[in-house]
Amino acid sequence: MIYELRTYTVKPGTLGDMVKAASTVSRDIRKDDYGKLEGYWSTEIGPLNQVLHMWSYSDFETRARMRAELAKNPRWTGEYVPLIRPLLVRQEVRLMTAVRPPVAPASSGNFYELRNYRGKPAGGLKQWLDAFTAVLPAREKHSKIVGLWQTEAGQPNEACHIWAYPSLNARAEARASALKDPVWQEFLGKAPAFLDEMHSTIMLPAPHSPLQ
Repeated sequence: MIYELRTYTVKPGTLGDMVKAASTVSRDIRKDDYGKLEGYWSTEIGPLNQVLHMWSYSDFETRARMRAELAKNPRWTGEYVPLIRPLLVRQEVRLMTAVRPPVAPASSGNFYELRNYRGKPAGGLKQWLDAFTAVLPAREKHSKIVGLWQTEAGQPNEACHIWAYPSLNARAEARASALKDPVWQEFLGKAPAFLDEMHSTIMLPAPHSPLQ
């Protein structure tokens, strides 16, 4: 399974227009006929004026075929693309494989946190992933992970993981609780040596996002 995470930066003041276009026009045209929508979010804390949407495909060939078919859809090119083109500033794409496929939270109305970590070249990412997945059961005692991926193209040597929290206060409490866990403390003592960069973005799900 291939996961595609698309990050669109839009002009200030147009984020609502972008989400509305995606949740109405785009969703009506695409449905899940051109790749399955896994989640759609807008940024709340971190990089501003961005939407992030994740799609899944069975493989690279299927993705290429479905995107080619979508590009030939007259409603897509005639209705949706002209609607969003004036809003866009920049587009970024990450193609990823799942280490932990996405699992929806037990309840809706969540804040989502995307954390993307750049591993050191020549093996740093694998070392971090091995250490992280080994300690993940201990970390999940405090809050559940939504999904974990590693990049294949777009941003090399990167791990992306998404977490869901019912509130920002719940996030702070879960992270504070995890910091007291000796197993997690041991992991935090060695994990930074495998990484070059760490980024965090707090996101809110769009009305049409399967992950709420």
